[in-house]
Amino acid sequence: MSQERELDLTLFGATGFVGRLVAEHLADAAPGGTRIALAGRSRARLEAVRDGLGPAAADWPLLEADSADPESLRELARRTRVVVSTVGPYQRHGLPLVEACAAAGTDYADLTGEVLFVRELIERWHEPARASGARIVVSCGFDSVPSDLAVHLLHRRATADGAGGLTDTTLRVRRLSGGISGGTIDSMRLQLARARDDASLRRVLADPAALSAGARVAPGQPDVHAPFLDAATGEWDAPFVMAGYNTRLVRRSDALLGGAYGERFRYREVLPTGRGLAGRARATAIAAGMGALVVGMATPGVRSLIDVALPSPGDGPSEERRRAGSFALETTTRTEDGRRVTATVAAQGDPGYAATSVMLGEAGLALAVDGERCSAEGGILTPAVAMGDVLVERLRGQGFTLEVRVA
Repeated sequence: MSQERELDLTLFGATGFVGRLVAEHLADAAPGGTRIALAGRSRARLEAVRDGLGPAAADWPLLEADSADPESLRELARRTRVVVSTVGPYQRHGLPLVEACAAAGTDYADLTGEVLFVRELIERWHEPARASGARIVVSCGFDSVPSDLAVHLLHRRATADGAGGLTDTTLRVRRLSGGISGGTIDSMRLQLARARDDASLRRVLADPAALSAGARVAPGQPDVHAPFLDAATGEWDAPFVMAGYNTRLVRRSDALLGGAYGERFRYREVLPTGRGLAGRARATAIAAGMGALVVGMATPGVRSLIDVALPSPGDGPSEERRRAGSFALETTTRTEDGRRVTATVAAQGDPGYAATSVMLGEAGLALAVDGERCSAEGGILTPAVAMGDVLVERLRGQGFTLEVRVA
């Protein structure tokens, strides 16, 4: 990628709810001298965002660009080394920007959790991005940095210890406090609507290897749809609402690394609900509720009723609620030589907003500031493959817990 660019990093979608949070983080965390710009459709709204960021951002350029205007996106991509995008749903708004970045050799990071969008990127833009050197890094928020980096850490520890590959690997949600993003809901709504009348898209959504570009997937990796008693913990487990995307993203990391996680690597994500009859009842209720939500959102007549109770795109919780949120995820594997290894990823702050804005901001800074330590290969990449230890270090520096222990 050419380094002769006017800007180091441009935040596209800076006037949206999450975009403003990312802008605040960049103003606080970016090293002095980092050339950052804010981009969006309205200059007046961009000025209002910049005015609220304090002296560090006073001289940041403002770029007018619109996802419906491909030429404005091409101009944006030509001027900057890295684009960070919060403009979703990405299936609706994201394709032209990725196309522009892939063509210009411009690095890119986003927050997508949309299987169909990433599948299309892989099919259309992986090879062009490899050719130009553009590192197109998807899913740099709560979808799916904690999942991806946890398995990355397990792999690194197993390799360092000479323990062989990873085998059965399970992420368990130990703490999750925060609101649901209106943008996430809108993405889910769009994806279900597209798949409702297209059997081929439904098959993509159901495929555990949907993002693995034809790579081998170990037998026995079906999605968790029903509650079950976890023999390893004695707890009842329910499906985790984000597992349908996160598991596929983690498997893409393994595929991009040539199956480095191991021939017997299997990965799932669950939500423990406790022991005994009470735990079973909670797991059953969660699984039933998730199933009803998916069916309801895919049914036009019912969807309008559900939408009334769900957050709208651009909405978000108060600063007090964002600060009060937190998450803790525990990912455990059994290595090929029989060791039990656990990675914990945790942080204070609402996972969908406060923590996500830090994760995306640090991903953008990793590419812009520490790019020489990141992957030298372009393509449609994952956080673990593109940034790996660099992003781990940066998030630890922001107070995140990312640690590994051997039982």
